[in-house]
Amino acid sequence: MTAYAPPLDDLRFLLSHVVDLTAALGTTDSGAEADDVLAALEEAGRLAADVIAPLNSVGDRHPPRIENGQVFTSPGWREAYRQFIDGGWNGIAGPNDHGGMGLPMVAAAAAQELWQSASMAFALCPMLTQAGIELLHAKGTEAQKTRYLDKLTSGEWTGTMLLTEPQAGSDVGALRTRAVRENGHYRLFGQKIYITYGDHDMTDNVIHMILARVEGAPPGIKGISLFVSPKILVNEDGSLGQRNDCRPVNLEHKLGIHGSPTCVMAFGDQEGAYAELIGEENRGIEYMFLMMNNARLNVGIQGVGVAERAYQHARHYARTRVQSKVVGRKQDGLAIIHHPDVTRMLAVAKARIQAARALYLEAATLLDLARTGTPSAATRADLLIPVVKAWSTDLGVDVASMGIQVHGGMGFVEETGAAQHYRDARIAPIYEGTNGIQANDLVARKVARDGGAAMGSLLEEITGLAGRLIDQPGDDLPIIGEALATGARALGEATDWVVTTFDSDPRAVLAGAVAFLDLVGTVVGGWMMGRAALAAQGLLAERQGDPQFAEAKIILARVYAEQVLVRADTLARTVTEGGRVLAELDEAIL
Repeated sequence: MTAYAPPLDDLRFLLSHVVDLTAALGTTDSGAEADDVLAALEEAGRLAADVIAPLNSVGDRHPPRIENGQVFTSPGWREAYRQFIDGGWNGIAGPNDHGGMGLPMVAAAAAQELWQSASMAFALCPMLTQAGIELLHAKGTEAQKTRYLDKLTSGEWTGTMLLTEPQAGSDVGALRTRAVRENGHYRLFGQKIYITYGDHDMTDNVIHMILARVEGAPPGIKGISLFVSPKILVNEDGSLGQRNDCRPVNLEHKLGIHGSPTCVMAFGDQEGAYAELIGEENRGIEYMFLMMNNARLNVGIQGVGVAERAYQHARHYARTRVQSKVVGRKQDGLAIIHHPDVTRMLAVAKARIQAARALYLEAATLLDLARTGTPSAATRADLLIPVVKAWSTDLGVDVASMGIQVHGGMGFVEETGAAQHYRDARIAPIYEGTNGIQANDLVARKVARDGGAAMGSLLEEITGLAGRLIDQPGDDLPIIGEALATGARALGEATDWVVTTFDSDPRAVLAGAVAFLDLVGTVVGGWMMGRAALAAQGLLAERQGDPQFAEAKIILARVYAEQVLVRADTLARTVTEGGRVLAELDEAIL
């Protein structure tokens, strides 16, 4: 597998010139400045490239194993994790008063991409721990914070999310895990599946955030509560006590992310697993969404991360593989990167990755601002989170597939490593709510419910940017602006149709929901690329930075406009005209 080169130049550019890192830093009491964040990312990149990335193929070939109720991780995993937490990286956005760096979410998001590119299977563990930190910091009692939060923030203990059960799948309201009251705490009985890092040997303890139903609670999601339940019980003085009544029953055998132990977890084989209620009974779904939004942002980042790794892998092969004479070139012995179709695949992949990277950084910045009580930021973040999750994870699969295509037959052979990226990427559109669920959420809750107001506000900004681009000198920026204006019109028409049709024909609207989300991602990605191109043009005009880098940003924005954004009209027609036939389809046809 080729070496990983962290895309620090692009991250620096986006954080310095496109998204509002300074405003995000103003929402924290870390005392950090923009230069501190950029320096931290340099160090994070070194750890990702030198320590974590070489383990990616190791975890794929030598997955974790389970013996006598204990999970043992892949070779080198424990040592790499120790370096990770010794550097303080687990607490990059953790609260200062519990040992974290206290940096804004946008800084943590940028670092998260580096971990996910290096090894998605490895990075899943701290990703979920960080979501648990945010949950406990927001909703935990002081006793729970004292007992668990310092160790989670440092990474000495890790956290999990336990939602899914065999009979329930994505229907969380159908869960059966029981919680029985007992002298100020609870005992849990039930089984959970698909639990990422539900057990492992990298830390002394695992802290489970688990959904269960208290006896006598209402049916459905209204009767679900959220609990914290440790693998090893924690004594009053903070020392570890006896093993809790929970254990891994089995490890899932998966298509990809082999290095990540995905556990079937049993609670209450004997006296019941000790657990503490988080917040109030029957409000578990509300609290869990604090973790879910964090996780959905980070899953979107996973899509970008694995896409970047697959792209780099394919680019390296294309630069070194010599095959066939290149049309329009006189030289012999040219690498396949000079073939027009290979050039197209790599250029479109890179443009899409850069659009998705800018989008997740924008969403993370909005989440930072939302935490300080900025309503407009919260509304915009709610609108964008399902897009980040779904559009970016579809991108990860597409680019990983492209990477195999660039390799040709060698991509289908496991030894080249290209296939691993595809296998790893394929889970991300499924977990944390399938991409179809994200599309339904976007259409029903984020667009139809408010009459398209949030989308209308966003479209005003996009249209305004398109006008500024059109007014710029030269060819590239006006072409980008025209494509963006056309895309914005298409999205506006599709949004109007969704709003006016949802109440009367929700099935037709939901049948086109995935196409609508794709349309939003395509246009919003164009918006981010247009902002990047305008910023790059400004740097060129002021003769700041590397002119070659700035020129490349503009060229890739044009590639995006002419290769990706042009799909907006077709997607809009799929939304407005293609849903009814699907909604009325007789299942016998299928």
